[in-house]
Amino acid sequence: MHDLVDWLSTLPPLAVAAVVMLIIGGESMGIPLPGEIAMVSAALLSVSAGFSPWYIAVGAAVGAIVGDSIGYAIGRRGGRPLLIRLGRRFPRHLGPPHLARAESVFATWGVWAVFFGRFVALLRILAGPLAGALHVPYGKFLVANAAGGLLWAFGTVFLIVWIGEAAERYLQDFAWAALLSGLIITLATTAWIRHRTEREPA
Repeated sequence: MHDLVDWLSTLPPLAVAAVVMLIIGGESMGIPLPGEIAMVSAALLSVSAGFSPWYIAVGAAVGAIVGDSIGYAIGRRGGRPLLIRLGRRFPRHLGPPHLARAESVFATWGVWAVFFGRFVALLRILAGPLAGALHVPYGKFLVANAAGGLLWAFGTVFLIVWIGEAAERYLQDFAWAALLSGLIITLATTAWIRHRTEREPA
């Protein structure tokens, strides 16, 4: 995380937003990439470097929505066999147990899995391709995808910024306090959503 912040700090704000957009876009297409870590790092950087967090929020939202849509198209074309091949390529992230769990969540929640999936690491990677492979109607997918992407991107970025700015008033090295608080909130939110999905019968 610290190395990523150091590297991003060498880039202008628009380039930082573009990097975040590409990483999140790739993750949303089905590639196991650290999208949330990149977004949190960039949000912290916007506080310390003094540029507008809107760059990061917009870049993250665009990456999430466009990446999921591309993932949907790939899944629609390649179907479940494509997801199985991805699982063989990335067994630690997208192996058969992960795919089975994601399919169970889709079977229980339907299109809402796309919305809530934005807040859960596994579903954030698989939601787009899996929705396409399961032939979820694109109109419904797009609404859930856009709503989840916007809430996740803007909510997370501005929450991190608010925590960072509040900590800056009291702590000299505020970045670590903001990072810790942001990660705790993110993990708590993910755990709550995962608990809610696991309570529903598959």
